[in-house]
This record gives sequence, structure tokens and C-alpha cells, in this order.
Amino acid sequence: MAWTWRFEKADGTEVQPAVEPEEFTTQGDAESWLGEVWKDLLQGGADQVVLSEDDTKIYGPMSLHGTEE
Repeated sequence: MAWTWRFEKADGTEVQPAVEPEEFTTQGDAESWLGEVWKDLLQGGADQVVLSEDDTKIYGPMSLHGTEE
């Protein structure tokens, strides 16, 4: 099983991430990585992410903007 992130603009268009992810073996590893690099991804042009396990969408899109105004 591989856990992967898809990086998107606000309209759902896929974008290249500013930080290249690895393939993760657990959901926790994928989420921990995102927690460490989300600001870099946001600055690099991604607005939201989608988490998948193999070909199954687990959740998302999830905004990287959070509650900051």
C-alpha cells in the first residue's frame, strides 16, 4: 500500500509541489510529512491537498490556508 498526496490549486487543478514528497507506507507518515512542509507547499503555489491510498481517495481536498487571514 502506498499513501500519496495530490497538490492542487483552489480550483482543483493539479500543481507541482514545492517540496517533492516520497511514497509513504502509512497514513500517519503521510500526514506527519504534510504537517512539516505545508507552509512551503502553500508558498510554492499549492492551495489544497488530497490524500490517497493506492488509487482510493481517502480525504480532501483539504485547504493549506487554514485559518490565517
